Amino acid sequence: MLKKYLQLGLVLCLIFSVTMCTKTTQNLEEALNSISAESLAKNTQILSSDEFEGRAPASRGEELTINFMKDEFLKLGLIPGNGDSFFQDVPMVEINSVPEGSLAIKGNKETNEFSFGDEFTSVTLRTVDEVSLDNSEMVFVGYGIVALEYNWNDYDGIDVTGKTVVMLVNDPGFATKNPDLFTGKAMTYYGRWTYKYEEAARQGAAGAFIIHETEPAAYGWGVVKNGWTGPQFILPSEDQNMSRCAVEGWLTLDVTQKVFQQAGQNFEELKAKAIQPDFEAVSLDLKASLMLKNSIKESVSRNVIAVVPGSDRADEYIFYMAHWDHFGIDPSLEGDQIFNGALDNATGTAGLIELARAFKNLGSPPKRSIALLAVTAEEQGLLGSLYYATHPIYPTFKTVAAINMDALNIYGKMKDITIVGYGKSELDDYVKEVAAEQGRIVKPNPTPERGSFYRSDHFSFAKQGIPALYTGTGNDHVVHGEEWTRALKDKYTAENYHKPSDEFNPKWDLSGAIDDLRLLFKVGYKLSMESTFPNWREGTEFKAKRDADMQRQ
Repeated sequence: MLKKYLQLGLVLCLIFSVTMCTKTTQNLEEALNSISAESLAKNTQILSSDEFEGRAPASRGEELTINFMKDEFLKLGLIPGNGDSFFQDVPMVEINSVPEGSLAIKGNKETNEFSFGDEFTSVTLRTVDEVSLDNSEMVFVGYGIVALEYNWNDYDGIDVTGKTVVMLVNDPGFATKNPDLFTGKAMTYYGRWTYKYEEAARQGAAGAFIIHETEPAAYGWGVVKNGWTGPQFILPSEDQNMSRCAVEGWLTLDVTQKVFQQAGQNFEELKAKAIQPDFEAVSLDLKASLMLKNSIKESVSRNVIAVVPGSDRADEYIFYMAHWDHFGIDPSLEGDQIFNGALDNATGTAGLIELARAFKNLGSPPKRSIALLAVTAEEQGLLGSLYYATHPIYPTFKTVAAINMDALNIYGKMKDITIVGYGKSELDDYVKEVAAEQGRIVKPNPTPERGSFYRSDHFSFAKQGIPALYTGTGNDHVVHGEEWTRALKDKYTAENYHKPSDEFNPKWDLSGAIDDLRLLFKVGYKLSMESTFPNWREGTEFKAKRDADMQRQ
């Protein structure tokens, strides 16, 4: 009799397990199916409408955007992520630097003047009324890189204190495509303009100009002109950013060639020498003069954060993030003056709403908490994500991972999905597993030379050691193949990226975006049901910080 009771008990346990497994599978399918192209399109169209005025930080467009996100999260039953608030204040300083006249370059018995916007851009991050270069000696410093691990120092043997440095964009690896030089074609952080200005300041330079070339920069002059004219936002600094260069800017290639000719130098010859580790900086024997008058305004922008609470380990968080901001309105433009930012990044912001709905439709909550974070001022230098990462609401050692969305797929279904920064973290394995379930393959980012890993908000989390995932849309279209997809992406970059023409198009095929959102949902869901923490791969620049941080547990 006892044996029969034991057998019955085993049968009942088996039935219960199968029932629970079936129920979980059904709930998961319902959650996945709640991610819809219709609602993604609707919310993308709202966020990128003219009514939202280009979603600039500290503007009427911001108020509309963050309250729209809050209301959508409330409708879905999410709770505030910052105590009793859905917002995290991000203090910012808005600086509008206006040149007093042109950039004047004097030397070799002539003076050339160049016009702001069309020939050069210039800003200052110093929060003072005015800054100037006054007959500042100009020095060509190659790529402007100091990287001891690569045995590279473009400032070796020269003192640029108070001088104006001129430097190439990207890094020597891109220029040579030599895999043994830096990281070959893939841009390192040393190739990013952010690093170059930081290093110039550390070297004591008064001015720093980057030479724009479309291929190594990965965007045309129009992107530079739109992004580096008008108000700039920065986070407040105790020293009023006086540690920065007085002037930071860009020169067009045409202007650069004229300047080097004025200096009696051959630009192409010096550029070729700059790819050698023994390159020595060259004084151009020219003097640069420029004055910038600043209007300064302190403001507060806001990140939006909502949470789906976990059940068993609610104090551990998986983050989904996207930047809600764009460039607002430029009244100086003729015709369309609104930078609607539909693809970049109304799509990603709307994607947060889809993911929030999916997690709420699970039936039972995930074991870990899910945080939905819409950050401000990405276009101004990742400021919103930087502020959160350095002022975290939840401890970094309790943050499992961050999953970033910046410009979703508008081209249709893909056979593949790309990972920007492929090989850096164990999160790749989660993507591979889910992609295989969708019948797709994972590929590295095909354009690592653009430095995309360092250009979106996941990077702010990575710098704090938090494993961060940033996927691309894939390129191998199920019908049209890779060449077709790449041509459309190149067309967008050339014609719409950071321009008023980035507007919602009802003809977009969002089926691929839904595939990607469902993939990212399942990645986060798997992480939410585990007890382990993913990490960076050995040899990556973020692993040591993560390892040290996890010791606080």
